[in-house]
Parts: sequence; C-alpha cells; structure tokens
Amino acid sequence: MQVPLEITFQNSEPSEAIRSEVEKHAKRLEKFHDRITSCNVTVIAPQTRHRSGDLFKIDIRIAMPEHKDVIVTKTHGDAPEHEHVEVAIKDAFAAAQRQIEDVARELRGQVKPHEVEDHGRVSKFLAGEDYGFIETPDGREVYFHRNSVLDSAFDHLTVGSEVRFVEEIGEKGPQASTVRAIGKHHLL
Repeated sequence: MQVPLEITFQNSEPSEAIRSEVEKHAKRLEKFHDRITSCNVTVIAPQTRHRSGDLFKIDIRIAMPEHKDVIVTKTHGDAPEHEHVEVAIKDAFAAAQRQIEDVARELRGQVKPHEVEDHGRVSKFLAGEDYGFIETPDGREVYFHRNSVLDSAFDHLTVGSEVRFVEEIGEKGPQASTVRAIGKHHLL
C-alpha cells in the first residue's frame, strides 16, 4: 500500500490485539491485487457492552487506481458470532477480498459483459413444432426454440405473449436465447 493502513475505533478504546488482527487481514489483501493504494478500517464496537448479543460492525474502504473505491460495511443483525470482533473482522475482509478479486478480473478484461435483454411479443408458432417467432418493436422476427425458453414456460406462451430475450446470430439469422415470459403473471 502506498498510504499506511488507517484503523479507527468507535465506541471503544484502541486495542493492540484488534489492530494486529486488522493489519494481518489488510496485508493479506495485497496478494489479491498489488495496486491497493490505501485501506481505511473502522472497528465499531457495540454501544452498550452490558447486554449480550450486541454485535461489532466493521467498515472498510479500499482505494485502487483506475477503479472506484471498494467499500465494505459488515453488519449482521442475525449473526450472533459477530459478538466476537475477530469473527466480524474476518467476515468483513473476506467480503473485501471477493470485491478486490472481482475488480482485478475486471481490470484484466476477464469479466463478461452482461447481455442486454431485448423485448418483444410472440408473433407465431408453427403447428406441431417446438419453435416460433418473436416480433421485436422495430418489426423484425426473431426465431426461438422451446429449449431457449426459461422455466419450462414454452407451453404457456401464446401468440401475443410478451417476452424478454437475448438476441444472437444463429445459422439462419437472428435467434433468441434465454427467452423469459413477462407480463401480469410473470416477473419482470
């Protein structure tokens, strides 16, 4: 890291044991991406220590060049193991590690872009066949097959059914993959 690790404590006095645990996990992050410029960690202790069940919260902000900051805020209202600060720290840094690995893949160009789904209406089925055509808003017809319809919904489609799909080029022209019914009885 170009800037020294910054650790702050809220609702508690600084602890060398906690500081050491955070430093260990922060140093480990550099294995996953060597261009981390800074890391700020806030250890937030429960406001009342007399009640059992109060949980630690860990906030992490990691800066890297050519990318927006990685931000992790770990609060687990239903994770009683976060009564222990070491577990809360470990879980927060595990989430940070996953985000850093995603960033590293993205920067290397290894992340597939998400396909943008088109939409249209089923325009026709061929009698006795397992395929049909979708009419797009610009008037084109796109072939689709039973196997490309998600959730085994092919038999529920009718002419006029609204669908979302990913268009790709097939052997005989445009075809639809991952066809999903939409409308009042289907999720958008």
